Amino acid sequence: MHAVSSLLLLGACAFQAVLGGRPDLAARREAEIVKRDVDSFIATEKPYALTRLLCNIGPNGCAAAGAAPGVVVASPSKSNPDYWYTWTRDASLVFKLVVDTFANSYDSNLQTNIQNFIISQAKLQGVSNPSGSFSNGAGLGEPKFYVDLTQYTGAWGRPQRDGPPLRAIALVNYAKWLVNNGYSSTARDVVWPVIKNDLAYTAQYWNQTGFDLWEEVNGSSFFTIASSHRALVEGAALASSLGTSCSACTAVAPQVLCFLQRFWQPNGNYIIANLFINGRNGRDANTLLASIHTFDPTVGCDANTFQPCSDKALANHKAVTDSFRSIYGINNGKAQGTAVAVGRYSEDVYYNGNPWYLCTLAAAEQLYDALYVWKQQGSITVTSTSLAFFKDLVPSITAGTYDSGSATYTSIISAVSTYADGYVNIVAQYAQSEGGMPEQFDRNSGTPIGATHLTWSYAAFRSAADRRAGIVPSSWNAGSGNTVPGTCVGSSVAGSYTSATVTTFPASQTPIPGTPTTTTAPNTEPTGCVTPQEVLVIFNELATTSWGQTIKIVGNVPALGSWNPSNAVTLSANQYTSSNPLWSATIALPAGQSITYKYIRVNSDGSVAWEADPNRSYTVPATCGTTTATRSDSWR
Repeated sequence: MHAVSSLLLLGACAFQAVLGGRPDLAARREAEIVKRDVDSFIATEKPYALTRLLCNIGPNGCAAAGAAPGVVVASPSKSNPDYWYTWTRDASLVFKLVVDTFANSYDSNLQTNIQNFIISQAKLQGVSNPSGSFSNGAGLGEPKFYVDLTQYTGAWGRPQRDGPPLRAIALVNYAKWLVNNGYSSTARDVVWPVIKNDLAYTAQYWNQTGFDLWEEVNGSSFFTIASSHRALVEGAALASSLGTSCSACTAVAPQVLCFLQRFWQPNGNYIIANLFINGRNGRDANTLLASIHTFDPTVGCDANTFQPCSDKALANHKAVTDSFRSIYGINNGKAQGTAVAVGRYSEDVYYNGNPWYLCTLAAAEQLYDALYVWKQQGSITVTSTSLAFFKDLVPSITAGTYDSGSATYTSIISAVSTYADGYVNIVAQYAQSEGGMPEQFDRNSGTPIGATHLTWSYAAFRSAADRRAGIVPSSWNAGSGNTVPGTCVGSSVAGSYTSATVTTFPASQTPIPGTPTTTTAPNTEPTGCVTPQEVLVIFNELATTSWGQTIKIVGNVPALGSWNPSNAVTLSANQYTSSNPLWSATIALPAGQSITYKYIRVNSDGSVAWEADPNRSYTVPATCGTTTATRSDSWR
């Protein structure tokens, strides 16, 4: 890789000398050299990256001996650092790439790995862990496990709330492929039960703080919230295609999107990575990763979902990448509008705070996503928000819309293509000689360091290479879920969690001849009136409390804590007044289920007071078209 870089620099200098006073021609020639080098690097690295990625998946991966079937080992490194674990986040992002690759071109080996992954996650959902139990879903927020699927009980930043929505996204995409190829029963019976638990967790816990994807700060993460919104929207669409529903998904998704808008910082023209934390400027690769992992090629440059080509996402791209220009030695002298090595965030001190391969590739992938959409729609719009980004590339540009026939459009496409390739060229320059990608490369020397053969690094490379080639994922129905409500409320739905019991796949589920490789789940409701599988029951309780006291509901079913006060569902006091002491919670319960329950008052010291006997009884409606119900009670 270093030889390629040396030739690039030599070639650029040689052409500069020959062309003398024509730096514009020299720049174009250098861009052509970069493109050829990137073409060559991708051609050799793409198969290598997939091979190394599969090496880290149990049980047969060449570097995954001892890992359970379908388990993604973060890295073979077992010391300095020890990454011999499976993280729900990393594994889900890796399998999101694997499923996208499989959907684009059928591969029986990939299908086996996907099915093993789904079976492993069905088991993992029920593994007892320090984040909580399965009965109320809290345990799904546990970030990492041993590679044999047993719990890790050491100190860690927990819970992390991005794992369940990311896992749901990966599994939904495979379920969509099954539906489109005539295997709806497999999607419904085997895959959907796993997805349903993750969607229930997302709808229940999205508005509670947790540790971010770098596992260092406890707050509200843009990456987590964006992933949660996508999972709920896409999950609802899949449920519809399977003849069922996810009422919690459709109820909560708009409020998640509403909250997502709070991360935009108009004064700084960037997306703040985490709310409710101090000590950082907020410019973080978290936001680049969120944009590329919520990319929907059918929704254009939508700013509400922060699509890669939206003015907000482009302004943020500049803010984040510029934050690394002056802090890394290997970025010295690189002007704005030229690619730089990208790390996690500028204040990073882990391993002395270095660039990461996957972060640098995310910067490239966002630009490739944007290029794809611009070419599809045949125009580029520059706004006052994105103007600074474009001026770095085309200095004379002004705000406006430029059609594909214009010289400005052509200049933008050329400049952004070169800019994106520059990021890949940096990865090529600092990858190991055989193509290996660990976690990081040294900020001053570029030497590869950190966890060896990081699985996420290889997935990030494959994804960026695909986007550069115009290979994009299927739509996640962003167009049906991108309307921001006029008023934001932090509503959530307490979920009902059921272990997935069907953990084998039928044999020979191969593509139907003539089926398009691009898979998109139908976004239509089943014909006729359907009795939902679950109903959102709103429990309203009038109960006067003192400061520090909380009202909870507990009952005979797992969704109500199985009569265990420590697993009871907390009611919200958002609507509480002295004249109307209303506590409320929305809980997803199976249609037709009969329950018994009581309310409890929990004091600040943890002591519990139960309301008077007898137990309350209720049967959840199971009628055509009934998706919500309300229970109104008063403390007794």
